[in-house]
Amino acid sequence: MNSKKKLKKTLNHKSPDGIVVDFGSTGVTGVHVLAIERLRNFYGLEKRPVKVHEPYQMLGIIEDDLAEAMGCDIVGITPRKNMFGLENSNWKEFRTFWGQNVLVPGEFNTKTDENGDLLIFPEGDMSVPPSGRMPKSGYFFDSIRRQQPYDETNPSLADNLEEFSTYSEADISYFKCKASEIKDSSQGVILNPGGTALGDIALVPGPWMKNPKGIRDIADWYMSTLTQSDFMHQLFDKQTDIALKNLNTIYKLFGNSIEALFICGTDFGTQNSQFCSPEMFAELYQPYYRKMNNWIHENTSWKTFKHSCGAVLPLIPGFIEAGFDILNPVQINATGMDTNVLKNQFGNDIIFWGGGVDTQMVLGFGSPSDVEKQVLHQCEILGRDGGFVFNTVHNIQANVPVENMVAMINTLKKLNGR
Repeated sequence: MNSKKKLKKTLNHKSPDGIVVDFGSTGVTGVHVLAIERLRNFYGLEKRPVKVHEPYQMLGIIEDDLAEAMGCDIVGITPRKNMFGLENSNWKEFRTFWGQNVLVPGEFNTKTDENGDLLIFPEGDMSVPPSGRMPKSGYFFDSIRRQQPYDETNPSLADNLEEFSTYSEADISYFKCKASEIKDSSQGVILNPGGTALGDIALVPGPWMKNPKGIRDIADWYMSTLTQSDFMHQLFDKQTDIALKNLNTIYKLFGNSIEALFICGTDFGTQNSQFCSPEMFAELYQPYYRKMNNWIHENTSWKTFKHSCGAVLPLIPGFIEAGFDILNPVQINATGMDTNVLKNQFGNDIIFWGGGVDTQMVLGFGSPSDVEKQVLHQCEILGRDGGFVFNTVHNIQANVPVENMVAMINTLKKLNGR
């Protein structure tokens, strides 16, 4: 059974032949460029710089030779431009703070500030203020606050809709090429169409925008969900209408050649609690996500992917009610996120994509035997009766010991009889 068939069975809550494995298909199931280089060296693969496809988190492209060594079953399709508004083309070399030579997009333009931090510019335009900062001791970028004054009593809908629009001819041409590339693929495919996440706090500051207006400060945004609910409803309603037009375009290009669609990366959980109550999710977010998911389920065979970090157990019924098929990253170390509870309560209604090993402690700081033990335990529970795609709890970070990554990969290979 090839990877595509395995993923289809998994997404339909049937037991496939082994565990479906994802490393690197999305911006929340990815691998840091340094970890990729260490894995390439371990497996004795051709030495070449890793391509940075998502500079915001410094995630790298897992090329075919490494994907085969890691046992990957899934490929991902991302929007034409990354989080800083750069097209992943015209690659050039760049040396990182930690001494790694990588390839970055041609529009990746930076400068060092007076503290030695690295500043990056939206769309590579160095004539406007920078939108991201990497501390000199860091391994990824943070958004820079660029909040402009706005009328808090009457915020402008147009300002916070500026980045939402129907696809350009360049976008359509890009996705058409991607559709051709995966047409006969034996791999499972997940696509991120862009423009479908409502209130994703990583996107609110607009790091790809040269001059973002409207509510762009994180604290202001969260406060506005409480104090400006009418505005938020109007905004989400307009965003959803635009998203539906783009989803129709995606379907015309891809048909049912893809298995899953990345809809939402909005985090609703902290390590110990939630950013909003189940009642608020149901009132503010659920109607619009249900509208998107209903269109997808009525017109396609795609399953829809919802990312949220944290302790989201009380919100999972709302995610299901909103029509989401998949939950990621399944943060098993957060309060209440016990794997047995999740599988027993929700295993018939939602697919768990992630939760295969804890990245905060076990993968990064445990021993290889600790990693093997947890991977086996999580796969046994979450993989019961299908409905589970293996991934770590969020992205694999820069300084994870290569021995631990290999222990994880080898354990999966044993489970899959490879």
